[in-house]
Amino acid sequence: MAARLLFQRRAAPLTAAVLVGSIAFSPSIAHAEAPNGRQFPRKPIYDDDLDDPLPTSKTLPAPPKPAAAEPTTPSTSLIALPTTSEPAVIKKETPTDLLAQRIRSARLYLYHHSCILEDAVNSSLSRAFDLEQSFTSTISGLAPDRASGEKLMPGAIYVLVAGMAGSIVARNRNVLLRTATPLALGITAAWTVLPVTMTNVSELLWYYEKKVPAVAEAHLQVREGVEKGVYMAKVHAELAQRKIEEGVREAREGLEGWVRKGK
Repeated sequence: MAARLLFQRRAAPLTAAVLVGSIAFSPSIAHAEAPNGRQFPRKPIYDDDLDDPLPTSKTLPAPPKPAAAEPTTPSTSLIALPTTSEPAVIKKETPTDLLAQRIRSARLYLYHHSCILEDAVNSSLSRAFDLEQSFTSTISGLAPDRASGEKLMPGAIYVLVAGMAGSIVARNRNVLLRTATPLALGITAAWTVLPVTMTNVSELLWYYEKKVPAVAEAHLQVREGVEKGVYMAKVHAELAQRKIEEGVREAREGLEGWVRKGK
């Protein structure tokens, strides 16, 4: 009984080894030529081996044509986003916001009117400066040139003295004479002692008179009348001088003849 158990224990591994070796080293049939039913194509070794030719482009089936792609529209290609139909929230204005708006409006109003006032002041100052510059340039242009040798200070004193003399002479006359006599004597003295200055003054007056055509025409008429009157006065003065000279000469000749007769 013990020997049988020992034999079974030793025979079991031996039997398993024999079975494995018989499976691994089992004989197989070797064929000289490839079997007819091979699974993979292979180039034949001999020319006669044409039982299973290699597939070519002519023998292979044509590949299936791809189906035409359907045109996709933006509506089908894009993913639709979920839309919310919630109403917009209206923010309610607080008293602080209303106060800020009022302050902003007041500041803008003050700024706008301050800009208008500033522009008005600037334009007024510009006009004042232009007027001052024009006045100073005009007064300086009335002065005579140094080359003329004319001096304002003594000549102005002479003109004032002549005007005062005219007012003294016509003090007991009517208002017209008391006004015209000082002016006439002063203007005459000015043209006499300050000819260059009076020429500049007359040009300045004529410049302003041309802006008013009626005044310019009246001035021209008065000037023509004065010039004509002066010319006639000179002519009559020359005639009177000639008559006086003729009378003196005749009186002298008569006196000389009377003296000769007396001798």
